[in-house]
This record gives sequence, structure tokens and C-alpha cells, in this order.
Amino acid sequence: MGPQLSIVNPPLWEIGHVAWFQEKWVLRHAAGESPVRSGVDGLYDSAAVAHDTRWDLKLPSRRETLDYLTTVRDAVLERIEAGNLSENHRYFIQLSIFHEDMHNEAFAYTRQTHGYRAPGSCRRQTSSVAGEAGPLRGDAEIPGGRFMLGAFPELSFVFDNEKWAHAVEVRPFAMARAAVTQGEFLDFVEAGGYRRPEFWGESGLKWLRGAGAEHPLYWHREAAGRWLRRDFDRWLPLEPHRAVLHVNWWEAEAYCNWAGRRLPTEAEWEVAASSEPAGHGLAQTKRLFPWGDSFPSAGQANLGGASGGTVDVAALPAGDSAFGCRQLIGNVWEWVADNFEPYPGFEVDPYREYSQPWFGTHKVLRGGAWITQPRLLRNTWRNFYTPDRRDVWAGFRTCRRDPA
Repeated sequence: MGPQLSIVNPPLWEIGHVAWFQEKWVLRHAAGESPVRSGVDGLYDSAAVAHDTRWDLKLPSRRETLDYLTTVRDAVLERIEAGNLSENHRYFIQLSIFHEDMHNEAFAYTRQTHGYRAPGSCRRQTSSVAGEAGPLRGDAEIPGGRFMLGAFPELSFVFDNEKWAHAVEVRPFAMARAAVTQGEFLDFVEAGGYRRPEFWGESGLKWLRGAGAEHPLYWHREAAGRWLRRDFDRWLPLEPHRAVLHVNWWEAEAYCNWAGRRLPTEAEWEVAASSEPAGHGLAQTKRLFPWGDSFPSAGQANLGGASGGTVDVAALPAGDSAFGCRQLIGNVWEWVADNFEPYPGFEVDPYREYSQPWFGTHKVLRGGAWITQPRLLRNTWRNFYTPDRRDVWAGFRTCRRDPA
């Protein structure tokens, strides 16, 4: 079950929830079948079961929970193998798969939160030669122009918060080619950034004083002065050229204020990831991924957990965007400046609890992390968390601040 914390679920409950979600939408909603197991709605419906009560529920045993998961999975696979699926059925199968992908990522950050071992699928040695590529400094100069922000209807599946592409005007801007590294963020820490209120906005300062934070969540300074970070159940020396990880939105904002930089807007991030230069402006076409429309390969993006963690920010040049920004997909989720809000004409999808309840209270993250499943992502994919969350696989990159 794990300790009761506001930021994670009890793992046993979360496994059952994954099974319940797939059963509800694929087997019951789309196929009209009866429940596989009685009473599951009262246990696993996240919209109805308050978070703090999930540790107190009389849950099935671990074995029973895994049996429930297997039964649902096999029933869905049988429907897929039988063929002749309607578009409606295909939609809900995809929805349940992507929902499971998100929870698998949550299982990983839950293990990180509790200091458990890394998942078996993503345990690596202390170093990864392929990931040791050094820093990537400098900005990409990106022209402004008219840009279609959001997803187009021809994509086979998108979430409601990506709908639909709409015209926005973007001013020319300069974005860092890489995410902020551990070494760069360490400079902020050692410059007293957590003790200097002038770098923190009102909300950030309130959080800072309440949390008593002095450095990123999983960092520790030894008596001799060496900095370490906790990677699941291991303490490792900071890797100076890897992206800083487990910082919240307010920490990212404070760093930007200290460095004389700013966070990119959501539109700027998507322009950098999906547009191309055309004359002195932006092309009217959009790429599905920074490098083009092909599905991510291991040489383009650090995804899926196989690397066991982050890589240096200069790694994977084959994944560069048209403007030369690297690792916009994969490695770490990137906070952007914006609140999570609906696009014009928003209409809620059948899974009503996915986006709508969180508009206005969450911040947007883009791009995915080293643990994110590749099939989940595209340039238009929007993640969202409250600005205080430090436990998720989040970092950030910066933009040049316009002259006053």
C-alpha cells in the first residue's frame, strides 16, 4: 500500500484502478458487457473515491487484484483478435491503453517518492556511455508568425485538451537549445537562490516558506561539499550535463528570474517543436515530432524507460527540431509558462474527468520524459500538474527575455 501521501496513490489501489478503467470503458461502455467483478465501482472510480480514503478501503488482495487485471486484459485482447472493431470500440481501447501508460509512469515516480528500487524494466548501471554527451549551450533563434496551435482532426487519436488547432500569433523569440542542466541549476542553488525572495513570485514564495526547500527535492550535500541526488534507492553524484529533474514550476520560475531568462509559452514551445522556417516567418505545415512525422526511435528521443534515466542534454542530435532545439520530446517533461486552459471551442470527451476539472489550477508541461511511452506522445500533447509538484519527472528550458 505504501505510505499515505497526497501526491501518490497506494500501488495496490492504482493497479486495480487501471484494470477498472479498461473494463469500464472498453468492456462495459463500448461493448455493453456486465462487470467482471462486483463492487469495483465503489473501489476504483477515481472521480468518486476520495484520494485520502484509498488507504482505508477493503481492497482485494494482491493476487486477486492481479487476477482482475489479467481477466480484463485478456477479454480486451480477445475482442481485438476477433477483429471487426467499430471506430467507437477502437477509440475506447486506445483511451484505456494511454491511460495505463500514464499510470505506469506514475508507478515509477511513486517508487522514486518512496525510495523503492527502480522498476525492473528500467534499471541500468551507474553510467550510460550513450548518454554521456556533454552540454549544449546557446539559443535557437525562432521567427514569429501565424501558427496553428493544437492538433488537427486527421490524427487517429487525440485528447480533448488538444482540440483543435487554432490560429495564434507568435512573436520572434530565442529558446535554449537544451533543457537546464543539473550543473546550471546547482549554480542557482549555490548562489543562494532559495534564500533570495526577489527571485520568487508571491505564490512561489509562499510555497518556498511552507516547504522549507533549500534545493531540489532529491538532492543532498555531503559534509565534504559534494552534491548527490537520489535515483530511486541509490544516491549518485550529480551529473552536471543531465537535465535537472524533480523541480516544480515555482522553482523553474525562480531560476529564470535569477538567470535573467523566462519560461517559454505553450505556443512558443509547440512552434519550436513542430514548425519550420519559411522565408522570414513560419511554415504553414506542422511536424508531428520535432524531427518530422516518423515514430520516435531510440536515436531520436530518450523514451520508454530503456535508458534507466535521463541522458546528457547534448545526446540524441538526430532528434533536433527544425530550429536546432534538442530533446523537446523525451528525457524530461518541460514546464511552460501557461496555466492549463481549454482551447477555443473546447468540448469535453466521454472521459469527462480527464481535462475539464483541472483547467485554471494546473500548469502545462510538454514533451514527455525518459520513462514516458513513445506511443503516448506527439508535439501537441499537453501534460498538466499543479505548480507545487516536485515528484514528477519534470525539468524545464528557458527563453531569452525581451529587452524592457
